[in-house]
Amino acid sequence: MRNDRVVVIGAGIGGLVAALLLAARGLAVTVLDRSAAPGGKMRAVTVGGARIDAGPTVFTLRRVLDEILAEAGARLDDHLTLRPAGLLARHAWDDGATLDLFADPDRSADAIGRFAGAAGAAGYRAFCARARAVCRTLEHAFLRGSRPSPVALVARAGVGGVRDLLGASPFARLWDALGEHFADPRLRQLFGRYATYSGSSPFAAPATLMLIAQVEQAGVWLVEGGMHRLARTLASLAEARGATFRYRAEVAEILAERGRAAGVRLASGERIDADAVVCNADVAALAAGLFGEAARRAVPDQRDAVRSLSAVTWCLHAPAAGFPLAHHTVFFARDYAAEFAAIFRRRALPAEPTVYVCAQDRSDDGTAAPAGPERLLVLVNAPPTGDAAAPTPQEIASCEQATFARLARHGLVVERTADRMAMTTPRDFAAMFPATGGALYGRAMHGWQAAFRRPGARTRLPGLALAGGSVHPGPGVPMAALSGRLAAAAVLSDLASMHRSRRAAMPGGMSMR
Repeated sequence: MRNDRVVVIGAGIGGLVAALLLAARGLAVTVLDRSAAPGGKMRAVTVGGARIDAGPTVFTLRRVLDEILAEAGARLDDHLTLRPAGLLARHAWDDGATLDLFADPDRSADAIGRFAGAAGAAGYRAFCARARAVCRTLEHAFLRGSRPSPVALVARAGVGGVRDLLGASPFARLWDALGEHFADPRLRQLFGRYATYSGSSPFAAPATLMLIAQVEQAGVWLVEGGMHRLARTLASLAEARGATFRYRAEVAEILAERGRAAGVRLASGERIDADAVVCNADVAALAAGLFGEAARRAVPDQRDAVRSLSAVTWCLHAPAAGFPLAHHTVFFARDYAAEFAAIFRRRALPAEPTVYVCAQDRSDDGTAAPAGPERLLVLVNAPPTGDAAAPTPQEIASCEQATFARLARHGLVVERTADRMAMTTPRDFAAMFPATGGALYGRAMHGWQAAFRRPGARTRLPGLALAGGSVHPGPGVPMAALSGRLAAAAVLSDLASMHRSRRAAMPGGMSMR
């Protein structure tokens, strides 16, 4: 297949993994991205002379990246310095209570026992056991497989696995399932936050998302130098295997000829021919026709999709003092239900948002606080309305005031100045990721069917494969990486099939090559 040409649209994690694996197999890979650097949502922003991670701040399921790099003949440890986080996150409530959650479940159980009593600790242990069972049931049957239907998932699980699938509580809501383990509403709120990892509401997301608890306990990793280094590493490894990267190259159309993908046309008018195309853009952009009519027809209609969460973020390089920040700290709103009702029902910024702070110069437990300015990512959830009815400047200003007022109530004072702060709103995210409204996770995981409604790597157009957080198996660094691996496999299978059909184009098996 060394003469086969593949164009990869988008240098997000899914596209980078697809490019790396295809280049490692000897294909001629060209990666095109409208941005100036690789990473997609794994981006970095320079503020006050400091480079700040403005997207994902950790990654889990490290073994996924280890496996992918091994397939490409590389080792992650040879290129990045990774540090396992012992303290996963610090959590704070308006009543003054704080709770640290650890990678070690025994330490977490002890902390929860001190926080909410013996019943809380027992509920946590039962919840962890349930999360392990869900993760064990779904990892290979669903997450690592090509996009399954409910029927295919049951068939793959086999007779003995059906009971396990039902035990994963696919028809229950996460919030309700958490109520079976936690009487303390603060604990229910803490673990309900797992729904936001897929851009969803804990009041509508399926209970299967409790598997994130097990994923975190299997290891949360911090990348020395920031998460953006992971994207640059994948790009460098792909280049070392022959892939070509072109930045500030916007794709206007995916071309189709003779019933299959044939390359792309850039906004500049340049045509790049290819035997296959991998598109690492949000599937909503293809469905909206932003890549042409052939690509629009190749994917499912997305008009009925519930968009996932957007965000308002502030990247700051500023002094912060008064609260013992860990590397990851969450300041919870008093009324969680009202927060998600505002976002998903009223399509408005919540009056009292939950605030996430990533203090990027601190150790995971916060003991290494810098003496001067530090790099902070402050984030609140927002509705995905950046392309229509976007929050007004006045609403954004009110959100900013409410966000930093919440931090101040906990004693955390951040010295904000215009030259040391960069804000990103749903409108900005919508401009970065067209046709999404600023939604950062594709389709929201609301209801048991949502996971099955994400498209898989294969499309209706032969030679066109999909990757990224909006397709199966879903959002997040390891999931996007798995999508890239599935896209690469789909391309290799498609090209092999095309070559076989060419060789057998005449009766008797006479080769046409």
